[in-house]
Amino acid sequence: MMRDVVLSAGLTLVLGLGYTWLNAARAAQPAAGQIAPDFRLQDQNGNWRTLDEFKGKWVALYFYPKADTPGCTKEACGFRDNIFAFEEIGATILGVSIDAIKDQKKFAEKYSLPFPLLADIDGKTAEAYGVMNNLGIMKIARRQSFLIGPDGKIAKHYDKVDPTAHSKEVLADLKALGAKKAG
Repeated sequence: MMRDVVLSAGLTLVLGLGYTWLNAARAAQPAAGQIAPDFRLQDQNGNWRTLDEFKGKWVALYFYPKADTPGCTKEACGFRDNIFAFEEIGATILGVSIDAIKDQKKFAEKYSLPFPLLADIDGKTAEAYGVMNNLGIMKIARRQSFLIGPDGKIAKHYDKVDPTAHSKEVLADLKALGAKKAG
């Protein structure tokens, strides 16, 4: 009996803390109209990338939980399959997870992903965008995306992402926002 009370109280505390943490993380997310947090991360080839290098271009910055898992593969392959449509309007796709560079490289090579996959190993970029999910012994980025305009501001935040349809959704939003290749 006492054990059940202690377990119940412990579970209530854990759930309450998780709820508080989740709300705090969401409160920290940059909103539409705000300057997107910059980052300096290595891509799957070990090259350093910053958001600033894409200034003047539209950027679809998508966070995913784990390389080479079913949902993440569907989402990445959707962006891959629409790469020419994104390039046609001058938009760049950047995938981010807290996986190691070698895992990003294997994922990119296995599925012929033609865009940078950024290794946010310490999770600081995921935290800056409010998408870090702390599961106790494990941390992952939540599946969320940010559409960043040529001015460096968040144009749209996707907090609920369907991995199968996300690429087409982002592409449609880019076109609705008037994205077109400069020159």
